[in-house]
Amino acid sequence: MSDPFIAAASLEGVPSAFRAARDGMDAILRDRGLRRSTPDDTARSLLIGAWATATLEGSECDLDELAAGGGDATARAAVRLSTELLGLLPIWQRSPVQAMARLHALAAAGSVPDSDLGRPVNPEGTARLTLLASLLSRKTEAPGLVVAALTHAEIAAAGAFVSHNGVVARAAERLVLVARGVDPASVTVPEAGHVAAAPDYFGALAAYGAEETGVHQWLLYAAEAFTRGAEASPLASR
Repeated sequence: MSDPFIAAASLEGVPSAFRAARDGMDAILRDRGLRRSTPDDTARSLLIGAWATATLEGSECDLDELAAGGGDATARAAVRLSTELLGLLPIWQRSPVQAMARLHALAAAGSVPDSDLGRPVNPEGTARLTLLASLLSRKTEAPGLVVAALTHAEIAAAGAFVSHNGVVARAAERLVLVARGVDPASVTVPEAGHVAAAPDYFGALAAYGAEETGVHQWLLYAAEAFTRGAEASPLASR
């Protein structure tokens, strides 16, 4: 059976774009682990990510306010999700669809009926998530960054849940970066890479779901976003 991750990773310009993105991340991480990181670095990265993903959902909370325990309901929900995110890694590795359901339940609690929490409501979208989970369970030679980017876009485009599909997609992207060994300590901030160029982010996602060349456009965008996300890491200022 063909490997769609490899096929996408081979599109024109994508290999070089993602090599550059990985080099940028490695520069921040100092050659895969030579730079010491701490749990505080991970916690700070997750907090910045929560702020960024909430901002993409329309929150106007600033980072300092969020760090102090404030913020609107959208921002607080993003923090709630971020505090449990890495604990979902074993579930993600065993059953990505189950992990996505939990991500949605955390993100959407209090904003949708309890009966809709963690429950895909779009049959076509549910089928896409099931296929994605099957693909993620297979071995691939595609770079982990490409797998993370495609996972993000596919969850967002599937629209399987009644709400918060983008939040789930961005959280899943971070989980893939950890699971695939790209950023094991989760100290880069991919969400910040997206919020820094929000119009481009939403435009590339829209193209992914609607245009024949959308996968290519999304991946070229995502490579740049991962570079920005690395620059937002708490390690970058050291």
